[in-house]
Amino acid sequence: MNGAVYFNHGKESGPWGDKITRLAEVARSRGYNAESLDYSGMDAETRITKLLASNAGTEHPLILVGSSMGAYVAAVASASLHPKGLFLLAPAFYLSDFAVQEPVPHADFVTIVHGWNDELIPYENSIRYAGKFKATLHLVDGDHRLSSQLPLIASLFDAFLAQFLVTKIPANGDLSALGGT
Repeated sequence: MNGAVYFNHGKESGPWGDKITRLAEVARSRGYNAESLDYSGMDAETRITKLLASNAGTEHPLILVGSSMGAYVAAVASASLHPKGLFLLAPAFYLSDFAVQEPVPHADFVTIVHGWNDELIPYENSIRYAGKFKATLHLVDGDHRLSSQLPLIASLFDAFLAQFLVTKIPANGDLSALGGT
């Protein structure tokens, strides 16, 4: 295995909804273990506590994926878990409902996907966040759920994971097995 991807679902969805199921397939195809915690009925702070108490902290590399409130959870938890990457969909940033308005992303790579037509969280929030933390930002023709853009999101996630794959050079330095000379 190449590590683990921990998925964090939104307030109105479940641990294995369409987006997570599709992205988990992408993660597994890249050799990652895919985990999705069930946060049904939990507020954001309880979700963060549950994620921090999970095995996520023992995974290397760790990738955190979150949608809406789940993106907020992933970003806040990154301060303790220090994942290699954060992949955030329509993140719930700059909303008065949450204790931390601007969670600092503690990850080497941060990518955000947000819909131009999001009826719950303004896309401008993601522009602001991406600008502040120099995150990669994809604005797409979609609403809050981003369901119409699932093929594109899967492709973006695949490219996101591809950047973490590193060819391991044998200890003896012999590159011939890798196709080198």
